[in-house]
Amino acid sequence: MTSPVILPFTSWGSPTAPLRALLVHGLGSNGALMWRTGTTLGDAGWRADAVDLRGHGIAPRALDYTIAAYGTDLQYTRNGDRPWDVVVAHSLGGAAATWAAAADATWTKRLILVDPAIHLAGRDHRLIRASQQRSFVDGSVEASWDQHPHWHPQDHELKALSVAQSSHWAIEQTLDQNETTWDVRAEAARITTPTHVIGADPKVYSIFTGDLAAEVLTNPTFSMSVVAGAGHSPHRDKPTEYIEHVRAALS
Repeated sequence: MTSPVILPFTSWGSPTAPLRALLVHGLGSNGALMWRTGTTLGDAGWRADAVDLRGHGIAPRALDYTIAAYGTDLQYTRNGDRPWDVVVAHSLGGAAATWAAAADATWTKRLILVDPAIHLAGRDHRLIRASQQRSFVDGSVEASWDQHPHWHPQDHELKALSVAQSSHWAIEQTLDQNETTWDVRAEAARITTPTHVIGADPKVYSIFTGDLAAEVLTNPTFSMSVVAGAGHSPHRDKPTEYIEHVRAALS
C-alpha cells in the first residue's frame, strides 16, 4: 500500500462547530472549488474542511496516483478521534471516498457522492482525458467562461486557479495509472455507511448512470437523486438545486 500524504484544508465555519464535514473535489480541481458546499454548511452551523488531493492545489506531489493512493490519503484525513459527520465528494473524490469508506467503516457517519467516478472506462475515460487536456492548453478564466457561461464568477476564477496550481503530470498519471483499473464497484458493494448519490442528468452528461448506477444501488445503504439539467458538476451547473439535494440528504 502506498504511504499517505498529508492533505491541506480550505475551511468554512467555526473551528468549534459540533458537526464536521470533509469535502473532496474531482480531477483537475482543488478544495476551494467546493466553496458552494462549504459556505452552505458553514452558514448552517457546521465546520467544513475541503482538501486538496495529492498532486492538486497546494497538496504534496507524489508518484502514485492510483485510486487506492487517493483513498489512502482520505482514510488518514481524520476528524481528530471522531468520525466525520459527513463526507461530500465529487467525481474522482467520490471514487477515493468510496475506497476510504470501504476500508474503514468508522471514517465517516455519512457519505454524499456527487456524480462519483465509481467506474471510469471507455468513452467516459476518453472524454475526461480530452477535457483535462483542453484545460492544459488554456486554463484561463476566459476559457472557463466560454465553456460554462452559466457558472458563478467565483467558479471561473477558482477553476483557473486550480489549473494553474495542479500538476498536469499528476492529472495525466491519474488517467494513465487507472486506465484499466478505475473501478471501485467492489468497494461500493462493501460500504455499510449510509450513502446518498447526487447524480448528474444523463440528458446533459453523467458518469454515474444506467447499468453502473443500477449495480451500485443494489447495496441497500445507497440512495440516489438526480439534479435535473446539470452535467457532471452539479454544484457548478445547478448550484441552487444541488444545495437542495445536499440538504435533503443531510436531513
